[in-house]
Amino acid sequence: MKSAALLLSALLAPTAVSPAVAVPRTDAPPSESRGVTVAARAAAAEGIAFGPCPAVEKLPAPVECGTVRVPLDYARPDGTRIPLTVSRVKASGPAAERQGALVYNPGGPGASSTYFPMAAGLPAWQRISAAYDLVGYAPRGVGRSAPVSCQDPADRTKGPTLAPTVPSEVFKQERIARARTYAQGCARRTGTALRHYHSLNNARDLEVLRAALGERRLTYMGASYGTYFGALYATLFPHRVRRMVFDAPVNPAPQQIWYVNNLDQSAAFERRWTDFRTWAAKHDAVYGLGATAAEVARNYEKVRAELAAAPAGGKVGPGQLHSAMLQALYDDRFWSARAGALGAYLKGDPKALVAQAGPADPPPGRAEGAEIADPGNAGAVYTAVECNDAPWPEDFALWDRDNTRLARQAPFETWDNVWANLPCAYWETSRQKPLDVRTGPGVLPPVLILAAERDAAAPYEGALELQRRLGGAALVTERNAGSHGIGGGPNACVNGHLERYLLTGAVPDATRAAGEGTPVRRASCAPHPEPDPVSLERQARLRPPSDLPGQGITARLGAGR
Repeated sequence: MKSAALLLSALLAPTAVSPAVAVPRTDAPPSESRGVTVAARAAAAEGIAFGPCPAVEKLPAPVECGTVRVPLDYARPDGTRIPLTVSRVKASGPAAERQGALVYNPGGPGASSTYFPMAAGLPAWQRISAAYDLVGYAPRGVGRSAPVSCQDPADRTKGPTLAPTVPSEVFKQERIARARTYAQGCARRTGTALRHYHSLNNARDLEVLRAALGERRLTYMGASYGTYFGALYATLFPHRVRRMVFDAPVNPAPQQIWYVNNLDQSAAFERRWTDFRTWAAKHDAVYGLGATAAEVARNYEKVRAELAAAPAGGKVGPGQLHSAMLQALYDDRFWSARAGALGAYLKGDPKALVAQAGPADPPPGRAEGAEIADPGNAGAVYTAVECNDAPWPEDFALWDRDNTRLARQAPFETWDNVWANLPCAYWETSRQKPLDVRTGPGVLPPVLILAAERDAAAPYEGALELQRRLGGAALVTERNAGSHGIGGGPNACVNGHLERYLLTGAVPDATRAAGEGTPVRRASCAPHPEPDPVSLERQARLRPPSDLPGQGITARLGAGR
């Protein structure tokens, strides 16, 4: 998931960042505004027929599933409509205490929240699930919701792959060719519908979903990218907002979407990589990776070099190792497993590294009538939405200049981030102009922002920027912590603010922050404890951390990006 924030000042002179095209605030065209009204009215009349979930969703009772249909093109609400898969667990408390539906999105773009209703069984969500129907859904393009496709599964790159921190010109040209081919595949396989997969339509779909659920106003929680189109919703439909939680927010400033955001993200991952190495060095007696952060870095580079020469298990090269380590920087619950696997590899045992970083085995079969999902679907949706959302630089020389400068100080993620987004330089459909997310004081009811101070995927500046733009918003910060998405996670203080807000609407009181003249609503929580150092032998007796995704709310549920 790609995020926000301008935290480059410590790493890079401001002139090193070439800004994306700045655009003024633009309201939706009248035809699209009318289309939302028409579609919401139709959805309210149709409702959602919930019933047992299809086998492909792998959702047990009491989770129910249904479908809401939304216009492919809101300028033509009576034209093609596409189905969005919706899931629900009804509120468990007395009917008189029910507060409505709580809709959740985990981000991406490209992630589904159909698993979210299972949060009703988690201790941190018991009081919330007593008051709310917990509702998840697959946004347009995701899963069975009119899926986007950019390449034949047979054409997907398979391991082992390289991931050089200083790519050669030959490597760059190969990646440019791959990005062009991928962008062309998106246009060819998805067709003319491709231009309708973007964040403004995700926000409009949310309004139609609200109406289909029979809710007069929306209660919504979004994490990561889910905060961006949630903020678009708050700007477009402020009169429809009841309560909104923005967890790990991306920077919504129009000039950040999405090129500059990704530069900022690469810079922030370098800091988080230092956090991991510092922690591993503190526990050198357990992992044997080195007694200083610099020694841990040298040992990591040693593993990368050895995997480039001889991939572990024939399938884990530097690219697979890097992806596994990046996952750990999203959520520190992975730290012990990754450190243990690296240490074991250096001692001659690659099994744990292959298990953690190797490609997942394909499912052995499928149930009657079930569909096998395209494993590249999440990446296709991610690419389509980000490329459609805003102008991107179309000259690779600009990408090369900005990221070469950045990589001198932030080598860990910079070039991999470029390759993930480079298809946007060769995109073949029209682009949107980012909406200027902004509401004045009193326009919205109070909304709640949650942010970890050292989050790399959604750097902290994004939370501050979102609070500045949404009048009356409150910010709860987990200090000196960096897991991406903190609501429903291991921090009881954060969870207390979240539960109190959803149940009562209460947010922290306004105080005058240091250096600010206007009182703002902010509160701080101490960080959750650092991960315990656990040996591979002990890990084998515990729950495998590979089951844990990178967001607090989904701690034992399923994958959001």
